[in-house]
Amino acid sequence: MDDSSRSSTAGTHEWVSFPDQEEDRTWQFDVTFLTSSWTCLFGKGCQGVLTGAAPELEQGCCSYGAHFTDKKDARRVEAAAQELDSELWQFHQRGRKHGVVRRLADGDLGTRTVKGACIFLNRPGFAAGAGCALHLAAERQGVSHVELKPDVCWQLPLRREDQTDTDGHVTSVIRQWDRRHWGEGGSEFHWWCTEDPAAFTGDRPVYVAMRAELESMVGRGVYRRLAEYLDRRTGPVPVQLLAHPSIRQPPQQVSS
Repeated sequence: MDDSSRSSTAGTHEWVSFPDQEEDRTWQFDVTFLTSSWTCLFGKGCQGVLTGAAPELEQGCCSYGAHFTDKKDARRVEAAAQELDSELWQFHQRGRKHGVVRRLADGDLGTRTVKGACIFLNRPGFAAGAGCALHLAAERQGVSHVELKPDVCWQLPLRREDQTDTDGHVTSVIRQWDRRHWGEGGSEFHWWCTEDPAAFTGDRPVYVAMRAELESMVGRGVYRRLAEYLDRRTGPVPVQLLAHPSIRQPPQQVSS
């Protein structure tokens, strides 16, 4: 590929789509992200989503609490909170007294915040460890965190978008969560993980590392079809894949 071709692919992602075998739906997947080596850097250099770098706070993307996708999502998390104890949850007493769900300014439901971050976020120095109390509870129970955490939390940095055509056909897109998906506030983030090469250092491709999340988002049958395709692309004789923009080498400058 020459320099002009590399330049033209800046920010480009490769996609694959296929029809659902059981529904009037087409699935579209971001191959570039799903085959990348992205990995969560929480507690390992994540700078957070505030307006300045704050890795020492270990807040990750929990600074503003979580938006629930619907009432069912909120009720599920409320039920999970009832099973938490003070050993795993730093703000256990606050949660019991005031609840964990609040009405946001836009009318949606979200998690309550305490001292500048989500009520479920244990802060550095807490005996059970910094991070989401719901995540710690899932590990102790031997279940996937998908079962306990708000939908947006276990999905990140994956995102599902559904669009229904006038004829009722649904197009479902699975992609990386970009800065813009946070709304106007996203532009104020000092840092976002899918833009930093430091986050693309995992030992497995995203579609393997986040299998549980993907199966919950698309179903096991659809995931199996996706994984079979991506396995062929990344197998012993891999087919060339477009590198993720965050780690893609810029074109070399040609001296005159």
